[in-house]
Amino acid sequence: MIKLVQNEMMKLIAKKRLLVIAAIIAVLVALFTYAQYKQVETQRHKLGTNDWRTILQQQIIDTQNRLSSSRISDDWKKQLKVGLQQQQYYLDHNINPSEPGAPTFMRMFLENSIDLFLPLMVMVIASDLVSSEHSLGSIKLLLTRPVRRWKVLLSKYITLCLSISLIVAITGIISYLISGMVFGYKGWGAPVLTGFNVTNQGLGTESVKLLDQWQFLLMDFGLVWFVAIVVGTLSFMLSVLIRSTAAGMGVMLAALISGAILSNMVSSWNSAKYLFMVNLRLTDYMKGTAPPIEGMTLSFSLAVLLVWWAAALAVAFWVFTKRDVY
Repeated sequence: MIKLVQNEMMKLIAKKRLLVIAAIIAVLVALFTYAQYKQVETQRHKLGTNDWRTILQQQIIDTQNRLSSSRISDDWKKQLKVGLQQQQYYLDHNINPSEPGAPTFMRMFLENSIDLFLPLMVMVIASDLVSSEHSLGSIKLLLTRPVRRWKVLLSKYITLCLSISLIVAITGIISYLISGMVFGYKGWGAPVLTGFNVTNQGLGTESVKLLDQWQFLLMDFGLVWFVAIVVGTLSFMLSVLIRSTAAGMGVMLAALISGAILSNMVSSWNSAKYLFMVNLRLTDYMKGTAPPIEGMTLSFSLAVLLVWWAAALAVAFWVFTKRDVY
């Protein structure tokens, strides 16, 4: 098995896709770092101060003004109210929710890329692992080895898991190194609040806990890695079912984009909470954002994604071991 995994990793490295993914991540992180820097500079110029309390108070006033508008929907108004209560809670407890530094940028980048950007990067690797063997005609040679089919596929899946772990690690390292050049590398011990409970009555703060940022980041990385594994496994299944890499990537791309759209539109469609795309933003539960559908919790979303992961893996192995190769 070790030799099979080594062989798959060598093929993956030869395609240089990991290098391309790393380059894409570096470019986007640099763009977002610059955008964040310009936003901070604009706020400082507008308010004439760097004091985070003054900035947060102004954000609270801006949110209150938006809530007074009759043009926003009830769902969006509910999210704004929750955000307003969180901002006020941070202000009342003298905690800066946006402590300057690379760790804060890294946390925010992970939270904003969990449902679309990172899954797309993972999909580039996963959608090609099996289907490329068909397009290149090497599948017959691969299966003529004195190795059982399930072992061949397992070696590919282990390679995928290793690649996903590497992509998540690269994302964290690059975002820390690049943003640190602008915002500094301090902030690992900055206080972060988690445990907000969103209810019909508003924001519940009974279970709120104070964590160091490095602890919060570890949990964020774990959730991001889990989501990437689930998306990668689903893409891996499509790579087994569909022999065309482009077609498999198209199906997964459509699912991810539709999920990003549905998350903002499905508040009244209760059954949509069982779709994997709607459950990808696991980090939202950590920071206390209202779920897309009322009643969804972190445990529920983890369970739904776990079921999709197990089903996709089972289908992939069953089809690969039973299908005729021609």
